[in-house]
Amino acid sequence: MNHEIDSDFAPAPAARDLIAGLDKGLQVIEAFDQERSRLTISEVASRTGLTRAAARRYLITLVHLGYARQQDKVFSLTPKVLRLGQSYLHSARLPRIVQPLLYRLAYSLGEAASVGVLEDDDLVCVAAVSAGRVVSATLQPGTRVPAFCTANGRVMLASLPEHQLDAMLGRLKVEALTEYTIVNKDRLLLEIARARAQGYAVVNQELELGLRTIAVPLRNFRGDIVAAMNVSVHESRIPVEDIVERCLPALLKVQTELAALL
Repeated sequence: MNHEIDSDFAPAPAARDLIAGLDKGLQVIEAFDQERSRLTISEVASRTGLTRAAARRYLITLVHLGYARQQDKVFSLTPKVLRLGQSYLHSARLPRIVQPLLYRLAYSLGEAASVGVLEDDDLVCVAAVSAGRVVSATLQPGTRVPAFCTANGRVMLASLPEHQLDAMLGRLKVEALTEYTIVNKDRLLLEIARARAQGYAVVNQELELGLRTIAVPLRNFRGDIVAAMNVSVHESRIPVEDIVERCLPALLKVQTELAALL
């Protein structure tokens, strides 16, 4: 399996090999999010660091290409942007391999299941099956959530070399998303160490009230951790003290099967 190059060890490309326009165009697309789905030229310039004139040209180009629309002085993205994400889901090996076994896992337990990968300080969902249980809007491909307060995220953080984990926690702005969110970094380190030692992580309502998750790492045939897989339940269905007994055996079974395929 071909893995992405670790940016901490890969040499930085020469400036002459980079296309600055593509970089800035993607920054303009990323300026739109759930909180700010409609932006003016000035707002895009502020969020990307571009000049107002440059932001205007990029937005006009995106409108021309069909990736954005304009209404008066306000811009928003169009569904055509989803093609970018679909290109990954259709071409990447990981989602295609895990989806069938994820489907079996979810329906065997009657609960939602998902697979995620670490990107910067976030956990990005790359595959998900609801099994008829709509537990959270975050459990669908393409969603991005903070890694520090999710079970998949903690499993992935536990796999990082110590210097990378220290750097991540050093720059992390820990925010309490619920009353259960662990915001003390020393305690967070203990939870990550616990996940590393026991081989799984349990997170109780730290991302969303009512959402409980248990996750295990997914390793390839060489033993490298390439993703994390979880089962998500609503707190009204499974007490937190029962989630390991109820869900971990099924997770470990699929984990073992996937190790031979990744």
